[in-house]
Amino acid sequence: MYAILDIETTGGKYDEEGITEIAIYRFDGNDVVDKFVSLVNPERDIQPFVVQLTGITPKMVRRAPKFHQIAKRIVEITEGCTLVAHNANFDSRILTTEFKRLGYTFSKKTLCTVELSKELIPDQLSYKLGKLCRSLGIPISSRHRAEGDAYATVQLFQLLMAKDEEKNIIKSSIRTDNNRALAPKLLRILDEIPNETGVFYILNNSREILYIGRSTNLKKAVNQLLLRTSRSAKAMQKELVSITYERTGTELIAELKQKHEMELNRPKFNFTSKKRFPKVQFNHENFMIIDKGRSVSEKTVILINEERIVGYCYTELSYQITHTEVLKNLISPLENSFRNRFLVKKYLNSQANTIKEIVRF
Repeated sequence: MYAILDIETTGGKYDEEGITEIAIYRFDGNDVVDKFVSLVNPERDIQPFVVQLTGITPKMVRRAPKFHQIAKRIVEITEGCTLVAHNANFDSRILTTEFKRLGYTFSKKTLCTVELSKELIPDQLSYKLGKLCRSLGIPISSRHRAEGDAYATVQLFQLLMAKDEEKNIIKSSIRTDNNRALAPKLLRILDEIPNETGVFYILNNSREILYIGRSTNLKKAVNQLLLRTSRSAKAMQKELVSITYERTGTELIAELKQKHEMELNRPKFNFTSKKRFPKVQFNHENFMIIDKGRSVSEKTVILINEERIVGYCYTELSYQITHTEVLKNLISPLENSFRNRFLVKKYLNSQANTIKEIVRF
């Protein structure tokens, strides 16, 4: 679970800043499940340059709640979460300082989307939130206001999770509970897994991926896995500490993603097939397969360029599809292997009547 946040402050001397606005989205890795947004009375002057930058004036915050009045809500919405922010050191420091003034120790593991972006989306001209989102086609409704910047960070983080082929984000964020607490925890996790298409991951106490599975019904597949009685299944169940999942929208993406990540992570309880695949050719040299996404407003895009599979991505905006330089920043790469070409061709043939669109360029 992640608490994705943005904080606007008064400016001023280091560790003497006050919060003027805060926005927190509780994000389970797939959906926003809770939200808190509030102006805050900082009980100190707001620097003139900050007023000009954010548009937050002393008059706007005069009747806003003071930090001690919203502190409980912040603790509640961030419970059990890793804090995620664009420049996380700053936001984490500000929160820690405010709680320290109340005599409360606030300490959370953090993830920084600046650092993750530099690793997973290299060679960008700028990693400032506004410029990075512009290059990715991510809209920001209200720049330099907490709610708009925090929601843009949610969308950026979701993209980074999709691009994280080695699943380091998931590995760093899972909680490794002791075995006595495991049974009720797994029941709760199983209850939260949707009856949707996607990929799921079984992890151990050392944050190693033990198994990567896929299904058109994630809840059913995970439940069946936990009920298996074979020797290998029992051995995996004994090591299991956490289960997480990612919706993929289509069965094809689930299969391509599972196979690709199995090769990268080599989970000890996955068994790879040595099946040989025939060489196939596509009917067009440059085209995109545009299919349903993970939500009603989203689309899945698979990019074929010069008759080679480039990769896939998710998008909610036509702008991202029609501007190939933006689309290529969103793409999670896939091998142009015989297997992947066969799977894509097979899907094209079997799903020809249900695929939303094939766009040549």
